[in-house]
Amino acid sequence: MEDIDFDRVIAIAQEGGALAMRDWELGQKDDKAWEKSPGQIVSDADLAVDRFLRQELEKLLPEAGWLSEETHIDHSGAGAELTWVVDPIDGTKDFVAGKTGWCVSVALVQNDSPVFGILVAPAMKEVWIAKAGSHSEVNGRALIASHVQQYDGCRIPAEELPPGLNFTIVPKPNSIALRMAMVADDRADVVASTRWGHEWDIAAAHVIAAEAGASVTNALGETLVYNGTHGKALGVLCCSQNLFDTAVQRIGKYVTENGASH
Repeated sequence: MEDIDFDRVIAIAQEGGALAMRDWELGQKDDKAWEKSPGQIVSDADLAVDRFLRQELEKLLPEAGWLSEETHIDHSGAGAELTWVVDPIDGTKDFVAGKTGWCVSVALVQNDSPVFGILVAPAMKEVWIAKAGSHSEVNGRALIASHVQQYDGCRIPAEELPPGLNFTIVPKPNSIALRMAMVADDRADVVASTRWGHEWDIAAAHVIAAEAGASVTNALGETLVYNGTHGKALGVLCCSQNLFDTAVQRIGKYVTENGASH
């Protein structure tokens, strides 16, 4: 780990963000996007950024494995001590729609835990960086996560809420990584999903939020394990440490009654 040039990793991720940004600024991105599976959109920019990141990161650290949203089927990262876990564009729906809630997400996982993460959100002019056991920042400013203690009325990123839920709505980017980063920067208090998701969506944001002081687990409060052959996790919970026990209890009740979604 000491020998890794993280400044170069940051530069590569920012170059990937600039590559995506050029396409985003051109407009008419829906002409270059399609559904790879029901509800899962991919664009030409996703594939171009993925190719660039893989080329440059493998050049930087040849011994590391590779796991990304667009090239996960080869399982080339499974089992490696060090693995790049990448989502070339997290929040593709916002990207294609011309909205700002997307980012390039790059994490380095050691064994089964993320040890470095960067989110490059050029449309929002933000770069989030964290290294396990060291620091967590956005645009050079140290992050301190939400420390709210009252669950009722807490802030969640959402477009709307079902009747009867007592939360405060804050803006919701399509990117789950950016929503987790909002908790890291005390812009939100709870982000939770009970969907079976993929580790490339959350790996970088995990280390960013955790180093800022947030609790980060799967939806049931269990430790997230990365670098598996399936690349999946049972949802995610990212929240103020003070809300963790209550959130786990309520989410667990919901999953018991409704099941996890796919």
